[in-house]
Amino acid sequence: MKKILTSEQLHKVDAYTIQNEPVSSLELMERASRLVAARMADIFDKYSPVLVFAGPGNNGGDALAVARLLSQKDFKVTVYLFNIGNKLSPDCSANRNRLNGLQNISYHEITTDFVPPTISSNTIVVDGLFGTGLSRPLMGGFASVVKYINASTAQAVVAIDVPSGLMTEDNRENNMANIVRADYTFTFHSTKLAFMFAENEQYLGKVEVLDIGLIDPQNEISATPYFIIEPTDIHDMIRKRPRHSHKGTFGHALLISGKKGMAGAAILASRACMRSGAGKLTVHTPESNLLPLQISIPEAIVDAEIGSDKFATPFETSQYDAVAIGPGIGTDEQTAKALASQIQYSGGLLVLDADAINIVAQYANRIGQLPQETILTPHKKELRGLIGLTNGSYEELERTRKYAMTNRLYVIIKGADSAIVTPEGNVYFNPTGNPGMSTAGSGDVLTGILLALLAQDYPHLHTVLLGTYVHGLAGDIAAERLSLEGMIASDIIESLPEAFKQINK
Repeated sequence: MKKILTSEQLHKVDAYTIQNEPVSSLELMERASRLVAARMADIFDKYSPVLVFAGPGNNGGDALAVARLLSQKDFKVTVYLFNIGNKLSPDCSANRNRLNGLQNISYHEITTDFVPPTISSNTIVVDGLFGTGLSRPLMGGFASVVKYINASTAQAVVAIDVPSGLMTEDNRENNMANIVRADYTFTFHSTKLAFMFAENEQYLGKVEVLDIGLIDPQNEISATPYFIIEPTDIHDMIRKRPRHSHKGTFGHALLISGKKGMAGAAILASRACMRSGAGKLTVHTPESNLLPLQISIPEAIVDAEIGSDKFATPFETSQYDAVAIGPGIGTDEQTAKALASQIQYSGGLLVLDADAINIVAQYANRIGQLPQETILTPHKKELRGLIGLTNGSYEELERTRKYAMTNRLYVIIKGADSAIVTPEGNVYFNPTGNPGMSTAGSGDVLTGILLALLAQDYPHLHTVLLGTYVHGLAGDIAAERLSLEGMIASDIIESLPEAFKQINK
């Protein structure tokens, strides 16, 4: 798993590297700046003018070094160093001195008033005003510079490490109008937590993580609850199937899904379950859904709810290896009562999705304590029913962590970079998936995948990590084949075999 470190931790890892590599802070800055300059030279034509805005700290030092290195690659560079307080960091000052006498650089140091230059449509703007050390919203002159950059018609804006004005974790108290809107963000060592939140996407552009050779001491300095799943993690989780196996080897799953008129939810979850390796599947659904299910998914057993057009009768589930409840069941009072009883029957191998989550939120007192290690798969609106309204994604994530730890649950917050929260409070961000998956039924597909893995006796942690990853990967395969606009939830299911093949390589 790739760690996500806080800004404070990154500064400590910087210091640890400087002491233990050993390397000077100035050389470490040079290392980072070389990578940024190289990426810019790969992307942009050297005939495009470069305009660099540098602040007085180490982010400004990075920007000055990038300016020097680009000039050596024959870019024509103009630099504005903001030294209003006449106090530069030592490394920023050193890089300022290295600009003396260089060709292709027009240098301006701002100590009082700033007269903005004209930014033409072919100009590349480099934002090096403030990096990870920022602790309060930008105000005054710096806020004006940010707004000037954002209002320009520049060819591209490149942020070094972090778009200036953006806090690396919590932006609840920030003035979001005073954040640079970058087209590219070249960040160092690891992505930043704020980069994972939907509301900050508009400031980041294309993000690339540059490895500058920091040494992670693997101790309390870099202990973190935040991670990004990597392909090798998932590959190592997949189990080899024994040659001498049968359908009983891979579990008997139970899906409780679909009221009258919502057979589609049950069909999607069922097909995804069977495409994800479950040996056997029983679907409990109203009698009215019997024919559509048997036609669409003949591999499944249908256990019909007799005499009701909804889930109304709880039943014993000890013969099943895992249970999923929720897609399309509705939130009727009778269904809520049945769910409350059914949850107690179903033990800990349980996935709750969609309407089941809404019922849990609405009838919390009636439902009582969910079995430990229950897996919940809410989208943002459903999550609000569990944890209440929040001010931004950071608070939402922290409240979800508290909810998961207090109740000993797994919670998958569905969306771009889906966040998987564990009973220990760890958070794993999933890198697969795409906007084409924002389509009806996509969540039902995820429920089916999770149910299949749980029935096959995958550990809960592996179930949520592998299930979320393969769901997104299948979506990526479908999008590549069909386009973001053209894909539907069924296409994700059809792409599951290819997704598992890729993971197994």
